[in-house]
Amino acid sequence: MTGRANPFWLLAPALLVLGGLFLSALGLTLIRSFRYMPVIGLTEPDLAAYAAVLASPGFLASLGLSLWIAVASTGISAVLALGAALLLRQTFPGRRLIGFLVQMNLTVPHVVGAVGMAYLVSQSGVFARLAHAAGVIDAPGQFPALTQDPFAIGIILLYVWKEVPFITLILLANLQSIGADHEATARSLGASPWQAFRHVTLPMLRPGLLAASALVFAFAFGAYEIPLLLGASTPKALPVLAWQSYTNVDLAARPEAAAMAVIIALIGLATLLAYAHFAQPMADRGRDAR
Repeated sequence: MTGRANPFWLLAPALLVLGGLFLSALGLTLIRSFRYMPVIGLTEPDLAAYAAVLASPGFLASLGLSLWIAVASTGISAVLALGAALLLRQTFPGRRLIGFLVQMNLTVPHVVGAVGMAYLVSQSGVFARLAHAAGVIDAPGQFPALTQDPFAIGIILLYVWKEVPFITLILLANLQSIGADHEATARSLGASPWQAFRHVTLPMLRPGLLAASALVFAFAFGAYEIPLLLGASTPKALPVLAWQSYTNVDLAARPEAAAMAVIIALIGLATLLAYAHFAQPMADRGRDAR
């Protein structure tokens, strides 16, 4: 056994367990999406579940809402995280405290954050009551609807609050590995701070930024618990529709739930494949820039 092979064999047991669980669950979901469930008399696979889902009047609205949540959350988080990473690489009073708070935020579960978000920004929450007490609004119900709203503002706020620290830490690690020499060289050659950032630092950060953004997009698109807690009753996010269909007492609804789950998985997979397609050329350009 060579030293190079050791890491693989050390990871093999964990990979076997995780891969086995993932692939078996994915395979079972795929089989059920083809309406093969002998326990309820479905023994001839077909695509009827996919046809029913795609023809459902609320499917496109739910898909559009999920895409809106994922795109908005990812875009805002990426921009804010980039700014936070560039700020935290500087030396200033309170930097360590801010860095600690950023890392501490990662330990808070999404569900706990969703409950806190509801307490803060809902129309019966803390901010609404403070605005009413200050005379800004006549009643707490006049506070803008930031939860259970059709634009999913509360959901996006929660994802931004949770994912900005995640992307920030990845970018800080990239900045540490890159160092400041390249940017300093550009500045010494007459580049302005903006030009040095745009043409030197940002291209080298782009692969890590896109990798983190792809993970955030896939998570925000596929998670159901936050849209379930903070989302409007209609339209529902696509993962919420899948979860409600799966928990329906009528087992005949399971194939449609499985079909929606497969559609969600395919969109997440397409996102990761798109990242993989563009990541390598960017990584090569980043190495050339160094």
